[in-house]
Amino acid sequence: MQLDITTLLKTVVAHKASDLHLVAGSEPQVRIDGKLVPLNLPMLTGDEIQNLCYTLLTDKQKKEFEENFELDFAFSVPNVGRFRANYYKTLDQIAAAFRIIPEDIPSIDELGQPPIFKEIIKREKGLILVTGPTGSGKSTTLAAMLNEINENENKHIITIEDPVEFVHKNKKSLFSHREIGLDTKSYATALKYALREDPDVILIGEMRDQETIKAALTAAETGHLVFGTLHTNSAPQTINRIIDVFSGDEQPQIRAQLSTSLVAVISQALLPKIGGGRIAVHEILINNPAIANLIRENKIHQIYSQMQLNQQQTGMQTQTKVLQKLLLQKVIDKDTALKYSNRPEELINFVRNL
Repeated sequence: MQLDITTLLKTVVAHKASDLHLVAGSEPQVRIDGKLVPLNLPMLTGDEIQNLCYTLLTDKQKKEFEENFELDFAFSVPNVGRFRANYYKTLDQIAAAFRIIPEDIPSIDELGQPPIFKEIIKREKGLILVTGPTGSGKSTTLAAMLNEINENENKHIITIEDPVEFVHKNKKSLFSHREIGLDTKSYATALKYALREDPDVILIGEMRDQETIKAALTAAETGHLVFGTLHTNSAPQTINRIIDVFSGDEQPQIRAQLSTSLVAVISQALLPKIGGGRIAVHEILINNPAIANLIRENKIHQIYSQMQLNQQQTGMQTQTKVLQKLLLQKVIDKDTALKYSNRPEELINFVRNL
């Protein structure tokens, strides 16, 4: 059977998989509900993978990959879907990972996300962070939030990504999608100039460094709603990560900026459900005077206690509370809950008593 990349990507869609992996010495494998599954196909050599993968590249992209041994990009295949790709080297052979990006952007309701999401995105300015490990659905959550704004408000939305994933069609809002390397040199450069492009909303694909974080905080302070992502596992850990990027003498100013500009931190994970499929679990921190005070005074360790109080009234929720609810509803099993928990010591007694 003669394989081509389009056939393989169609297979990903047909299996309702999230990812496709091509590595020399292995048959192609797909990720379904978080687990890798080999396809019943012949093993691929490095040369075969190169032939498959190079059909998607421009001459400029080939040159970049051959110089740097790494390449990130996104592309669309007509009548198949949109994908994000990463090419890399392993034992001097090309390998590739493809992630499917839904072309139909889901709504907050379709994803079953908490109602508080619709409230926080109505803010005129501030910083909303969506965090979690790779593959936890951060991009999908952000896309649903931007889609909600697009459906209901007349805003100019600038997205800065590496690469651009979800491509939004203009409804009530106007989108400017900017890709690192294609439309701008870096996140920090794009953010600097974004403030002159009359945005209402700015999405930063990844807050990687001091310069980007500083620019994001400034944008959030100066009348823009800013969305950003970090690879952190809990809301308090996210605040610590941002502050720790800066030197000791800069930290008081960053804490002060964060205390006033932060709107919310949403930390999420995708957990396998009993019977198949996955469910997103969200830990939600909503900034309020008490939380802002703890950030300013460098008492981040006390934030979790504040999150536990009056969750019905504040819209906040701890991951532990969500896991307990899903266990009682028999959506997830005990092993899954403990494996993915940020605070297994909090959950262990509850699990034992089930």
